[in-house]
Amino acid sequence: MKNKGLLAVRYGLLAAALLCIAVGLMRREYVGVLQKAVMICLECIGIG
Repeated sequence: MKNKGLLAVRYGLLAAALLCIAVGLMRREYVGVLQKAVMICLECIGIG
């Protein structure tokens, strides 16, 4: 019984994570993240 509850929680968290990823992709939030990552990398090597 305990194992089934744990399995249900795991699948629930997996479903929630996939839903959050899908919403982020639909809102194109990855574009802002990539732009910030490029700026950080350029600053680290002294170009930006």
